[in-house]
Amino acid sequence: MIEQDILIIGSGVAGMTAAQYAARAGRSVTLLESIAPGGQTMYIDMIENYPGIDKPISGYEIGMKFHTQAEAFGANLVYATVSSLKKKGDIFTAETADGETYQAKAVIFATGAKHHHLGVEGEERYNGKGVSYCGTCDGPFFKGKKILVVGGGDTALTDAIYLSKLSEHVTLIHRKDRFRAQEHLVKQIERNKNIERVMQHTVERINGDGNKVTSVLLNDLANNKQYEREFDAVFIFVGMIPQTELLDKSVLNESGYILTNERMETAIPGLYAAGDVRDTVFRQLVTAASDGAIAAHCASEYIDELEGNAYR
Repeated sequence: MIEQDILIIGSGVAGMTAAQYAARAGRSVTLLESIAPGGQTMYIDMIENYPGIDKPISGYEIGMKFHTQAEAFGANLVYATVSSLKKKGDIFTAETADGETYQAKAVIFATGAKHHHLGVEGEERYNGKGVSYCGTCDGPFFKGKKILVVGGGDTALTDAIYLSKLSEHVTLIHRKDRFRAQEHLVKQIERNKNIERVMQHTVERINGDGNKVTSVLLNDLANNKQYEREFDAVFIFVGMIPQTELLDKSVLNESGYILTNERMETAIPGLYAAGDVRDTVFRQLVTAASDGAIAAHCASEYIDELEGNAYR
């Protein structure tokens, strides 16, 4: 059994920022990650909007920078998949798939959320090469280009509006005959001259030249036919899957995201959440880092109170 002050589950930007701040505060910290340092950041081709970074950087590079910095402050990064998380008294116990057990006084849950994928041919091959799941992250790379947005919810319409400020050639397709987004967003879309609305359509295949997206094969559901159109980028917004299977539903909202207050505290004392897994209005690297720093600070204060060392 391995004991530490703070256990962090997930090594994306939120998790590694939390590890850095907690370790720098003198806490013993173990960070468990099932894939690689950086989490979903590893799948981002280029990042150009992170404060203080004066030139584009790959998701892999920035993930490794966070990793190196967290370890430099003393955090212990372990590659393991957490299979269960329980609390008894004031102590949390996490078990991993390889049979290891970790105990901690506080836990920061930073497992992130995965994008729903369409599952069509070409989607994975051109992920980061024209296929994207974040308008604010990748939109500026396609200024003036032909952009296809897929989806009919709030995120799809919000990002379509954002992308329409970068290009006059935005096409928004949805498989239904009406959008499921909020009415005020639908009205904005209808008034936007840079956005072409194409209803009752789905994506059949994403084509490319090996290096970038070149066209998309579309399904016209109403007329039962397929046709190809040229596009330089495909932005997909068909939902997110928060990675919260380990947690009790009492700390989740109806969509499965973790509910917290401004201190990143959940309804379970000692359990904190940070980053994309949290119920929040904006999901970016910079907000994930902020969440992680706050969670680490407040978790450290919680341990002080638990041990009777709180400053008075």
